[in-house]
Amino acid sequence: METINGYVDHIVWRNPDNGYTILNLIVDGEELTCVGNFPDIAEGENIEAQGDYTVHPTYGNQFKVASYEQKAPEDEEAIERYLASGAIKGIGVALAARIVRRFKADTFRIMEEEPERLSEIKGISARKAMEIADQVNERKDLREAMLFLQQYGITMNLAVKIYQRYGADVYQMIRENPYRMAEDIEGVGFRTADEIAMRVGIHTDSDFRVCSGILYTLMQASNEGHTYLPEEELSGRAARLLEVTPELIESHFMNLAMDRKIVMQNRGDEVCIASMMFHRMEENSAAMLKALDTQYDISESVVRAQIAQIQKKTGIELEAHQADAVVEAARNGLLIVTGGPGTGKTTTINCIIRYFEEEGLDIFLAAPTGRAAKRMSETTGYEARTIHRMLEVSGGPEGNGGFERNEQNPLETDVIIIDEMSMVDITLMYALLRAIPHGTRLILVGDTNQLPSVGPGCVLKDMIASKAFHTVCLTKVFRQASESDIIVNAHKINHGEEVVLDNKSKDFFFLKRYDADKIINVTLQLIVQKLPNYVHATPFDIQVLTPTRKGNLGVERLNKILQYYINPPEDGKKEYEHAGRIFREGDKVMQIRNDYQLEWEVRSKYGLAIEKGMGVFNGDMGIIEEINRFAEQMTICFDENHKVEYSFKQLDELEHAYAITIHKSQGSEYPAVVIPLMSGPRMLMNRNLIYTAVTRAKNCVTIVGDEQTFYEMVANNHEQKRYTGLADKIAGLNK
Repeated sequence: METINGYVDHIVWRNPDNGYTILNLIVDGEELTCVGNFPDIAEGENIEAQGDYTVHPTYGNQFKVASYEQKAPEDEEAIERYLASGAIKGIGVALAARIVRRFKADTFRIMEEEPERLSEIKGISARKAMEIADQVNERKDLREAMLFLQQYGITMNLAVKIYQRYGADVYQMIRENPYRMAEDIEGVGFRTADEIAMRVGIHTDSDFRVCSGILYTLMQASNEGHTYLPEEELSGRAARLLEVTPELIESHFMNLAMDRKIVMQNRGDEVCIASMMFHRMEENSAAMLKALDTQYDISESVVRAQIAQIQKKTGIELEAHQADAVVEAARNGLLIVTGGPGTGKTTTINCIIRYFEEEGLDIFLAAPTGRAAKRMSETTGYEARTIHRMLEVSGGPEGNGGFERNEQNPLETDVIIIDEMSMVDITLMYALLRAIPHGTRLILVGDTNQLPSVGPGCVLKDMIASKAFHTVCLTKVFRQASESDIIVNAHKINHGEEVVLDNKSKDFFFLKRYDADKIINVTLQLIVQKLPNYVHATPFDIQVLTPTRKGNLGVERLNKILQYYINPPEDGKKEYEHAGRIFREGDKVMQIRNDYQLEWEVRSKYGLAIEKGMGVFNGDMGIIEEINRFAEQMTICFDENHKVEYSFKQLDELEHAYAITIHKSQGSEYPAVVIPLMSGPRMLMNRNLIYTAVTRAKNCVTIVGDEQTFYEMVANNHEQKRYTGLADKIAGLNK
């Protein structure tokens, strides 16, 4: 790593979100292009930078800055150059010259210690003198805080966030309780705060550390779907994380409860502990659901007469349970409709829509993902949106002011129908319910045998388990659906029945292979050669679904191989390597976490933005259209032609999507799916995993692998337990 000294002559480009900057630095009279994070640097400033010389394929020699330190100008020429650069508002070229001519090398000392003397200069009033001094001191304070934070290994980007949050209190916070950052600042987790605390010298059994570790453990548990943990399990997990005794952990529970950061409740013989956030989400969601569950004084016979008229007009034929669902939708404020593939959920939704339309009511349709919403639009003929879009994402964190629609600005409609409800977690459900006013009907449709939501909670199952709401379960598989072996076998899988693997089907195939590399070879042949013509789709439309991320048939290995054959490197096709992964123009990628700050736009054929919005969400898929190495960003086109610009710093939010985990496929439907299958962890390789994978296919399922593993998955009805409290909280309202 080399060190250079110079002054900033010109800032070429800066990303205001992350401080990434391209600038021209004058070093020994020569101009040098520097790239790196400079969140608070101005033209004219002197810096000492550490980094390495690199050669950009398009723009030539550059200096990639790893760290830097701002230096005070050393002579009168440098002082004047800095003041004339515009770094301090109100000082231009002429005024800078007059100031330096008067105070010479003592200029900065005067500005900091005797700012009133600036009014001796023509053109500077006493008020303007103090404004200039405030700016100088503010920049000095920030500079000193940056240096202080960097000695603890804090990056420049993060240091700016920390200083913006705490200001002059940053020194006391870092030395006494850096764990506050894990609660206060997005992007700072417990582990980051713990590393800083170790450098500061805070003891491992510090009260601050133990309390922060408990909250972190609960947050990590939410990543597994839990909204609380039993006391004993929480103590054990936190003790292992912090390398202290469970007794020390338990001694802090009461203090956290008194500080209203956790809630302790008895459930049977055990004490359950939840973070205050998830406790309130479940408690408030339960109350809002009950408030929506009103009854309407509408005659059943009148509704059934209208259903008969709808069937006559449309040619729709409803079986008994479907008709019951329409009746219940008309007579109740809240209804759950559940059923497996081919049981007529879509037909039921269509009839409910027609009924409410004829009643003159406004209807909103929504689903958790873009793909699910698109499919809902196609099957109903009415506009459906993602729940996020319906709630109008505002850029804040989900469930905490992240949407424009809420209690103060509710959704304006009479009926809301949500499809694919098994995917909805408690944070999204809470945000949705906050935006639904009393008197609005809410109809929730889903398949409880699908995998649970990626996020915390089991909303649909908990609502049904509470037995508090009207629920219609569709069980009859219709004749047309029964001609599809995808649907027939999905129901067999769901009931634990034997599936015949004789390959006499037109849409369900099992190719027996027992070696990982042979399974991958067959998968490639299917995607590139055999399936596109068979299902009239491109290789990009055919989705590989696998149970695991790691291993010989995991997402990470499969994506590298599939990328090489489906989107190989070519002359003129730009690529960029990040964290060991090569992103290439034309690659199929997926967003892997909700990002409410990302902006998207729909562009005309001339490249002009005709629609804009915010938010890209976990599971959204797109294609890399352009990689711009100079601007260090890439353009990705998602569903509905949403174009999003990602800086290279944001690429941790993306991964390749030629192969995805079955969990990530929830709510999506593909022309064909290929499922590579070998043995894996019993807890993971269960019935509802393979059921979810099979039901993602519209026209063709091909499983490649070991039939014994398939049979074991069908037989394994064990689901990983989720600790959730919504059902109990709903039931508690009836007592």
